[in-house]
Amino acid sequence: MSAGSQARLNKRVGDAGAMLLAVVLLIWTLLPLYNMVLVAVQQKEDVFSTNIWPPNPTLESFWAVAHEAYWLLANFWGQMRNSFWIGVSVSLLTLAIGSLTSFTIGRLRIRGGWLLTNAALLTYVIPMSFLAIPFYGIMRGYGLADNPLAVIAVEVTFATPYAIFIFSQYGTSIPHELDEAARIDGASPPQIFFRIYLPLMAPALVAIGTYALLLSWNEYLYTFLLLSSDSTITVPVALGKFLNSDEAPWNYLMAAAITYAMPPLIIYYVVRRKMSAGLTMGGVKG
Repeated sequence: MSAGSQARLNKRVGDAGAMLLAVVLLIWTLLPLYNMVLVAVQQKEDVFSTNIWPPNPTLESFWAVAHEAYWLLANFWGQMRNSFWIGVSVSLLTLAIGSLTSFTIGRLRIRGGWLLTNAALLTYVIPMSFLAIPFYGIMRGYGLADNPLAVIAVEVTFATPYAIFIFSQYGTSIPHELDEAARIDGASPPQIFFRIYLPLMAPALVAIGTYALLLSWNEYLYTFLLLSSDSTITVPVALGKFLNSDEAPWNYLMAAAITYAMPPLIIYYVVRRKMSAGLTMGGVKG
């Protein structure tokens, strides 16, 4: 066999191996999602059957979620609003604090700014779960027990250091000559921030805003500790109550989980290109 034929054979074998691995990974990824949908479209008595296809598919469980027609779903849409409120608040506050900090450090060049950036990243040295009880004590001391503001404060605390790091790295791609030209024309630092810095930081803002929203959207531990009443808890905590019930219908649980997963999924696919650009640029710029 000639060298050229051997090379083509090796390439085909490599391509076939890569394709096989991709198929295995795809199945591995989609199988849990399919199982969720499979359970959601079955009746309660069919949930634990061995069928790989629902014998009598129905959307009754989604109807129950939409109309809150089960006692564990009695305040589902109110809890969904709580999740939105907390997620949007965390996202906006993270963007505000992160962008202002990175602008101050990178564009105004304050002394020791690099130390502030590195110190913020030290918050990730200790796992979030280790700080749960201290945070609970602090929030209770401030009278914020069973208050969504406590969860917002916690999530912003953990999302902001990453935001500062990404914004600082991304900001290096913006020429300082733009700031100097604006100052010559009489622009103040706030005008430079709002009219030059923020518009050019749009991809990074989208990336970090989405990251902060998803971080708070999926949070369970702190919402479980800091929120207790049905009127303040978020959907993840409410869904956790299904596991404490002796007769909780799994089809309702899966339908509620799928419904809850749709908003961030839609947001991600709408902004995925800008999100990818923001994270990539922030990761490669030094």
